[in-house]
Amino acid sequence: MRPDTPATPAENDRADHVAEAERLERTAAMYPEDAEQLLLQAAAHYELADARERATAHYDALLASPDVQAPALVRALKAANLWEYGHEAEARAIITGIRTTAPREPAPWVIAAESLESHDELQEAHDTFTEALELLVPAAERAPGSPSPLPRHPLLLGRHRVRRLMGAPHDEWDALADEANRTAVSLDELHDPKRLWALGSENPAELQAEITRLRAELGSYREALSRPFPVAVLHWSSTEYAELIAAYPSLTSEYPSYEAHLASIEEALRELSASGTGNLGIVTGTVPSYEAFAASEASSPSEASLLPQYATTLAARGRAVVWPPEDGALCWCGSGSSYGACHGQ
Repeated sequence: MRPDTPATPAENDRADHVAEAERLERTAAMYPEDAEQLLLQAAAHYELADARERATAHYDALLASPDVQAPALVRALKAANLWEYGHEAEARAIITGIRTTAPREPAPWVIAAESLESHDELQEAHDTFTEALELLVPAAERAPGSPSPLPRHPLLLGRHRVRRLMGAPHDEWDALADEANRTAVSLDELHDPKRLWALGSENPAELQAEITRLRAELGSYREALSRPFPVAVLHWSSTEYAELIAAYPSLTSEYPSYEAHLASIEEALRELSASGTGNLGIVTGTVPSYEAFAASEASSPSEASLLPQYATTLAARGRAVVWPPEDGALCWCGSGSSYGACHGQ
């Protein structure tokens, strides 16, 4: 575009997304402990700006890092992005790899399945959703009326949507999806393939019905976005714990021993759960991050009162992992044993 040519709205939007991505890159360089989340956001803005090669470069850099925290999620995002600009074979290979490695968190499955769905690979999308549900939903939670944790709802709803597009009859998973639906409009209506036709209708009644459906969907999205971050308890790995106590001996009053520290985490979470508190989690701290937080609060890291504030800040940044872990998952303490055989006993 020539400098003297006014930019179109679309060009302005792309420029805004690129500018935001570059701002996030600078922020990531300043806060390495949050770099992964910030760079994923930057990659998303590059995708919105149609600068998909730059987004892929971020995904590749994260996957090459030995400290990547969510490799399956990054691979799924990379596959979805690659498919959008002509690298279908590579995207399919990555999605196949995700299905083979079977990650224990829902997000990679959802992204992979929705990528297949968006390219009309409905049977593959359906199979991906189904594999994820069979892996992540314990048998005890598949009975009608069983509570389904919120992170799994996108799997149930996505599978229902794909089956509706395929014209498949309802099954047991679809019944659970109906129970998970929190809108005033049934899933059969929300996922009706004919809804798109209604958008081109000149009949006011049909248009009003579609507006009602869209409002119901928007309400569910707003509810998800407004969901509070977990009530989180702070955990230190053994290495970070040793460094913390060596640097700030006064914190031994809070952490008399590493074993006592681990036991107090499980005890606190069980007490919170017994009191009716939901949405519980664990955040893992690092000494440099804690020191930076203390500096931002104009306080000393030796102040024990800072520890719960630090935990809340990490949770607000999306760093919490859900407690209790799912059946068969590794224990949160880092022992390498399953939760049931470790602190879950």
